[in-house]
Amino acid sequence: MNIEKKGRGRNREAEENHTFFMAKIIGRSRRRRITTTTTQQLCNRMVHHHVNVRCNLFHSMSFLGRFIWDRILLCSLGRPSYLRLPLRDPGGSLHGHPFTTTTTTIPCDSDSDLVNLKISLLGDCHIGKTSFVIKYVGDEQEKRSLQMKGLNLMDKTLFVQGARISFSIWDVAGDPGSICQIPMACKDSVAILIMFDLTSRCTLNSVVGWYSKARKWNQTAIPILIGTKFDDFVKLPPDVQWTIVTQARAYARAMKATLFFSSASHNINVNKIFKFIMAKLFNLPWKVERNLTLGEPTIDF
Repeated sequence: MNIEKKGRGRNREAEENHTFFMAKIIGRSRRRRITTTTTQQLCNRMVHHHVNVRCNLFHSMSFLGRFIWDRILLCSLGRPSYLRLPLRDPGGSLHGHPFTTTTTTIPCDSDSDLVNLKISLLGDCHIGKTSFVIKYVGDEQEKRSLQMKGLNLMDKTLFVQGARISFSIWDVAGDPGSICQIPMACKDSVAILIMFDLTSRCTLNSVVGWYSKARKWNQTAIPILIGTKFDDFVKLPPDVQWTIVTQARAYARAMKATLFFSSASHNINVNKIFKFIMAKLFNLPWKVERNLTLGEPTIDF
């Protein structure tokens, strides 16, 4: 009987020891799981923080890069940054809006409201291209112009709708040695002005060649065909005037260009041509009507 009681006591003690050890093992396992979970959460937080830091750094560098790139574009002569200029207000008008004009020098202005518009002038020698530009920018700007072999650069700044618009005008000389300047003069231009002397038929015949050369380097610029020296042209016999007008209109249609007859000495249609360019670029209304009356400065578009 005593032996049986002792056996039962030993069994009970063994069961208690087994239960104690199992509880201890389970406790250790739970602590390990808790430690593992805590470690994983800590690692996840560290990884998430690292990713956030890298993302913030990437966004900061991207913003800095865009800022620097915009500044580079702003200071690039001839870059088509006019795309940043907002469209006109509803009901805005080209005529009736004051154009406050000043002249500036070639170096870039650092202000963010400056929009550079590059204009190219092409045509034969001695047709009045330079006189045309000087009439527009003023005599003082001619003294500050940048002259290179076969190329003359002048500019003028306008204040329009709260923004400053700078016309950078690239005048190619027109002699055979200046042909190599056409790629640089036409690249990134917003408008290409093909010019001829209204009193010289051979210069009119040359405009097709100038247009073809320009289009090799710029397919998007606004084409404008300009006949110069209108004040001398009106002195020609009416039949000669009619022949030249007809031929010029045919060339303008072939080039899909707007045709203007102008005179720098009498300031005929000089400013209108640049207003027309701004009207095209900034979606401003063009209210000047087509003029095909013989003896008057032609405007055909």
